[in-house]
Amino acid sequence: QVQLVESGGGLVQPGGSLRLSCAASGSIFSINAMGWYRQAPGKERELVAAITSGGSTNYADSVKGRFTISRDNAKNTVYLQMNSLKPEDTAVYYCNAGLRKLLSTQINYYWGQGTQVTVSS
Repeated sequence: QVQLVESGGGLVQPGGSLRLSCAASGSIFSINAMGWYRQAPGKERELVAAITSGGSTNYADSVKGRFTISRDNAKNTVYLQMNSLKPEDTAVYYCNAGLRKLLSTQINYYWGQGTQVTVSS
């Protein structure tokens, strides 16, 4: 069974910082892209940041210059450093990974359970 486990969410004041982590484990052959999505109340889930196995990144316009995505391939872990947080960043943040399971040639996408980030004064 493939599992993605997020950690690092919590409550912070505007202007504060958090670092989210997501570790993939289980019957994994290889991981291609990994990313972070978020969903705020009343809004659709949106891509926040993504990173390929080679290190190429892309970000939502709303977080450029404030968030940084990175990964440790040896640990099957992706991180999201969030600085200068705003109330608008409040959401459940979900980790996503495109990966191949053992004995499979197909890349499928898997989700973590989500971690709450609340930015409030």
